Amino acid sequence: MRAFSTHEGWAGRPRLIGAVACLALGAGPVLAEGDAGAGAALYAQHCVSCHGPRADGHGTMREVLLVQPSDLTTLTARHGGTFPVERVAQRIDGRDPLVSHGSSMPVYGDFFDTTRQIAVRTGAGQPVMVSQPVADLVVFLQSLQEQ
Repeated sequence: MRAFSTHEGWAGRPRLIGAVACLALGAGPVLAEGDAGAGAALYAQHCVSCHGPRADGHGTMREVLLVQPSDLTTLTARHGGTFPVERVAQRIDGRDPLVSHGSSMPVYGDFFDTTRQIAVRTGAGQPVMVSQPVADLVVFLQSLQEQ
């Protein structure tokens, strides 16, 4: 009786191995980086009036808001030295609402919603599913953090 060999057992199945590999690779979320340049353009269009051109919370709308916009350049410092990827993404897309001006912060989740979701990683390496525009804004805001 011949002993079973893993190598011999799989040697005749290259198509099966390839299919399993393709399924395994395709099963997870698409991991992608945001584009800070695209995020800067989105920030200028949607965020600057409240958070200001330097993202320090001093936009032109500041005086009329009941809740003052936060300084987005200090997010890392205010969260123990780790940029809060998940919280920032969820504030932008509306999963973590913020009350300002007597109602919700303008939530651009619907505007930024696309059928293609990608994953950005938290400081702990966990993926968070977001749309490409939200990923772009997150990377842009991450680039503004004070050292």
